[in-house]
Amino acid sequence: MTERIVVVGAALLDGGRLLAARRSAPPELAGRWELPGGKVEKGEAPEAALVRELREELGVEAETVERVPGEWPLRSPYILQVWTARLRPGSPAARPLQDHDALRWLTPDDIWDVDWLDQDVPAVRETLTRFPTETR
Repeated sequence: MTERIVVVGAALLDGGRLLAARRSAPPELAGRWELPGGKVEKGEAPEAALVRELREELGVEAETVERVPGEWPLRSPYILQVWTARLRPGSPAARPLQDHDALRWLTPDDIWDVDWLDQDVPAVRETLTRFPTETR
């Protein structure tokens, strides 16, 4: 059996909004939107990987809050796990640094205005249940 490789995604929530990142690479994913994140390195905890990836990809300091239930298959042997996360106080504004060319903060009303990667759609749906009640 092939060892699974975990890819972590951040449901980065701020002020009742979810951050979406538009892929710039690889070419087959460019122009579509995803929850930012990346691969967990050998010996690294998924939560630590997510914090590291958000720093590398978006230049922000964040902290994980809770794991979103479920995991979603990507191209074998990768699987996606998602955590809700929030910006740490004093963190700089998010900006695309690696693998992305645009960012959007989406409210629950405009969450489907972007062309999400197919594998992120179920995770985004599950994340919607994490939004504070007053923003739904």
